[in-house]
Amino acid sequence: MPYPNTLVIGYGSPIRGDDALGPLAAEALAAEPLPPGVSVISRHILTAELVADIAANDRVIFIDASVAGEPGEIRVQSLTADVSALSTMAHFLDPRELLAWCQALYQRQPQAYLVTATGESFEYANYSLSPVATSALASLLARVRELIAEIPSSRMIDH
Repeated sequence: MPYPNTLVIGYGSPIRGDDALGPLAAEALAAEPLPPGVSVISRHILTAELVADIAANDRVIFIDASVAGEPGEIRVQSLTADVSALSTMAHFLDPRELLAWCQALYQRQPQAYLVTATGESFEYANYSLSPVATSALASLLARVRELIAEIPSSRMIDH
């Protein structure tokens, strides 16, 4: 089975200290040679415009900073659509809501993951990470690369 088409979306506010982890991770990945079929997007927030891109892929990996857990802790969660989160596609969306819109609009749901690193400081700072978040960035990127390299046993969920 060939590698699935994979979209990586790093998101977070670049002016809120460690919340810049997602965009910075995405930019670091985009600067590397990536396997065929892998694309990377960096965003400040998740918006409805991403739904078509997500639906066009077999797998999506969201990258974000977290406030939950010990600073520097890396977590990987498998995500599924949350139809209870369907809203009016307002200012910003949750990854599970984007997956629900993929299901509702395209009858497709890619395999999805959320990879987070727990930040330490979310004070105003323009693309400036705390030492803990800076150290966690390498581990976060390593975990995302592992997910990219995985060949899933089941492909996209089509309904």
